[in-house]
Formats: sequence, C-alpha cells, structure tokens
Amino acid sequence: MAKEKVRYVCTNCGEISLSWAGKCPQCGAWNTLQEELVLEQGLGSPAHNGHALHPSSISTMLAQPQDRLETGIHDFDEVLGGGIVAGSVNLIAGQPGIGKSTLLLQLAQAVAMKHKVLYVSGEESGQQVGMRAKRLGISGRELQLATSGSADDIAATIATNNYDLVIVDSIQTVSVAAIASAAGSVAQITNSTQVLIQAAKQGTTAVVLVGHVTKEGSIAGPKVLEHVVDVVLQLEGDRYGGFKLLRATKNRFGPTNEVGIFEMDGEGMKPVANPSAALLAERQISDGSVVLATLEGTRPLLVEVQALVNKTSYGYPKRLATGIDLNRVNLLVAMLERRTKLSLAEQDIYINIVGGMRITEPAADLAVCMAIGSAAKGLQLKSNAVVFGEVGLSGEVRHVPHIDKRLAEAKKLGFEAAIGPIQKQGKKSTFLKGIHDVRDALNQFLERDA
Repeated sequence: MAKEKVRYVCTNCGEISLSWAGKCPQCGAWNTLQEELVLEQGLGSPAHNGHALHPSSISTMLAQPQDRLETGIHDFDEVLGGGIVAGSVNLIAGQPGIGKSTLLLQLAQAVAMKHKVLYVSGEESGQQVGMRAKRLGISGRELQLATSGSADDIAATIATNNYDLVIVDSIQTVSVAAIASAAGSVAQITNSTQVLIQAAKQGTTAVVLVGHVTKEGSIAGPKVLEHVVDVVLQLEGDRYGGFKLLRATKNRFGPTNEVGIFEMDGEGMKPVANPSAALLAERQISDGSVVLATLEGTRPLLVEVQALVNKTSYGYPKRLATGIDLNRVNLLVAMLERRTKLSLAEQDIYINIVGGMRITEPAADLAVCMAIGSAAKGLQLKSNAVVFGEVGLSGEVRHVPHIDKRLAEAKKLGFEAAIGPIQKQGKKSTFLKGIHDVRDALNQFLERDA
C-alpha cells in the first residue's frame, strides 16, 4: 500500500530535506524550503515489477518520416532547423514583457491555417487572450483556446492526439494534482513537465511550453527542465525597445547556431529583413564610433560600437559597458595601456553597443579597441570601413571565422573597406585591410576630422 511521506524541497537549487529549516543546507538561500507530500510505493507494488524490453533495429526508426510543422514565420523555422518536429517538446523562455506570448499567439495562428492548434493559457483568462488577439489583428477562427492550470487535464488533451500543436503558457502556472506544493515549485515544474512529455511522446502532437526566467536571466525552475525537453529557445533583448533575438540553446533536431531577429510594433513581433541597415540608419560619424562586423548565429550583422573617454573627476576611473562583457573591456583597456602609447589610467571609459544588441564573440575586440583609441585621441577612421578581429594580450590581431560573410555584408551596405586580421588561407581580398596588431591599426587607420 502506498505510504505518505513529507519532505521539503528548496525552490532555488532543488535540495531535498526531511525536516524544515530557515536556510537551505545546500545553497544557503533563506526561506526557500517548501513542504511536499510524496506517495511511496511498496516494494511489492506493480511499479517495481519490471518487464523485459523488446528492442528493434534502428533502421526501422530511420525509415519513418520525420514530419515538421512549418510555422510560416521564416526566422522561427530557421532557428528550429526547418520547423517544429511532430511529437517534440519545445521550451521558450525570456524576460517578462519581452513578447513570448505575443510571438506564440502569432505562431499559433500561422500554424492553425493548415493544422489543428490548441492554445492553453494558465496565466490569463480567455478574455485577456482575446484582447491580445484583437490587438494583433488575429481572427482566431481556426485557433482553439482553453484556460486551465491542471497539467493532468492538459496531458489528457494532448494524449487524445486530436491536435498537431499544443501551446502551454506557462509551465510555471500549471500543477499536478498528486503533488501538494503550489504551482511554480520545483516539484510541480518537474512533475508537470514529465506528465506533458509522456503524453506528447505517445503520439504526434508537438508541444510548446513557455518558461519564466529568474532575475539573473536563467530559466526558472530546476535545471532538469532544460534537460528533459527537446528544444530550448531563448528570447533575448530589451523589452522596452530594440531588436529581440530568438536563439536555440539546445536543439535535438537541428543546429544551435541560428538566430531569429524580430522587432516589436503595434501589430506584434515581426522578423527584421535587414537588421544591419536598421541598426546603422541613425549613425553619426564621429570619434569613438566604429562599425563592427559580427555574427549572430550564422547571420552576419553590422552594429555600431561607441566609446566615450573622459578624464575622471574621482580618484578611481570608472568603466561601464552596455551590450558587451565588462570584464572583457577591462582586459582590452589594460592591453591598450601596456602595448600602445594610449594613457588610460586616469580616464573614464564608457562602451555602448547600439540597438540593444548583446555581443559575445571575441571578434568584437578590435572594434572596441579602435573605438577607445578613437575617442581618447579625438580621431576618426580614415575610410568608411567595418572592423573585426580577436585581440590577444600581446596586442596581436587573431583570425576569426566566416570572414567572407562579414565582408559580403559590408559590401552590400556600401562600405569601402574592412579592417581585420591578415588572411593566411584562400583567395585574399583587396577589400580587407589586414593588420598584425592593434598598434598598427591605430596608427594606420585613424586620422583627425578635416
């Protein structure tokens, strides 16, 4: 007979304790232990009576067609690798207000044109979802809507296999009846996800789950949530404006190096056809302004890197970076101080990546260095050029991948040259001005404004 047992689970790290305490013994967080009721099966129960597996040749699995649901949103399909795989479980997460529900409602409407789609809302009432649909210009005649906070009911609906796609908004608001804790706790998120996954894997219904994020930006709930789903999508960007980036941090059915770029307006989320032109539309050529040829996934992108250097009014100079890692900026400033004639020890330095973009690749090093040098000396680039290249601690400019894509994007937008590492392999381009180190770049390509 099943026995009832009480345990306490930390909502921060998932640590399980048999007794309550004010502080979690594992992560040290306060007031995070929540009581849960667990049903234990006896050793003689059917749950412990296993059966031998009946394996089959993997060739029979390869012979089965892998159908995908095309969403009609090109950037979304590209990130997924061609569309949503039937029977898959996909998780999309992002900051509150960034546009997750808006994007998924548009996606549901687009898929509903050819397939049966159910949108399940656990956060909002049907009237609230209808208000958003009206604002987005969605008729919703083909789209089915349900409001529920029961993971058991949603799983039963998925198991009927009557729908090709089910969207659950969100996993933090649904709960399993067998668990005593509140919705959003570690146990509820884990068990609700498992129930929905089991229902999806029994048929061909694809499931999309909306996930919340913590104040640090990571997906809320246990890490196992990201492990058990098939695809993890992250919607990033500034929720008050600028571009929104959709990238896959995990994808069992496709690449994780693609990125979708969207922009929010009164009619919802729209893919940006030419993000480079939009980012540079309001650029003013001045000292401290350098155009970086970067990559978002496999898409080349031109963004403006701005630097402001000013003599500090305090005893300790201030360093501030927006859109790029501050530790990387501090490292580059130290390198410039040591390897060039720039004197930055008593200067405040501010770095800004225009358009709300977040740059993480090392190819931005040279652009940041040249922007700082330009701002510190009041100089501008001699030519209308883009800049890219990784910089080492010795000041050397190192090779970066996909140079051809960066050059092609620069030529398309009318730039006259590119400044970067010397090409050592393949056909050398006269468009690219290769340099050995940062000092050469500053001496050759910066001049005073006439």
